[in-house]
Amino acid sequence: MASCHSGLALTQWSSRVTRQCLVRMYIERGRLLPMSESTNTVTLRCGFCLALNTVELGASMDHPICGDCSKPMLLDRPVKVTQEDFDRTVLGSGVPVLVDFYADWCAPCKMVAPLLDEIANREVGKMLVVKLDTDHAPDVAMKYEIRSIPTLIIFQNGDEVERSLGFEP
Repeated sequence: MASCHSGLALTQWSSRVTRQCLVRMYIERGRLLPMSESTNTVTLRCGFCLALNTVELGASMDHPICGDCSKPMLLDRPVKVTQEDFDRTVLGSGVPVLVDFYADWCAPCKMVAPLLDEIANREVGKMLVVKLDTDHAPDVAMKYEIRSIPTLIIFQNGDEVERSLGFEP
């Protein structure tokens, strides 16, 4: 089980940068690769009926709806993924993905949630923000050596490109 980490951020990001968003820093460093029109899809589970859907993202994206229940796929907020969905959703995504490795009992994880909501809303169509509960996804947590939460990782083209541990308010 991962330990809950508050206090100092354990990576090169200061609390100021963490608050302003590691995504912005990632984009400003020029590491965000332009999306190709043919690879800007992601497979997501509907938040209402749990059916898997392939969703096209991008600047011109329409408001996607679930193919099974016809309810909206809410991409302007973090999307929950499971251990079973992780590879398909995160590693198979045609857009960069910010993953929040969290647990429901972790207070700093709850403190970072508004920041993730803001990132998801601001970067909708350009980046996907997902949440993975490490208590329910121990295999994924072990694979990515998640020992402290919250841990935020940005994946691009299936590879980890940035990581931030902990959260300092």
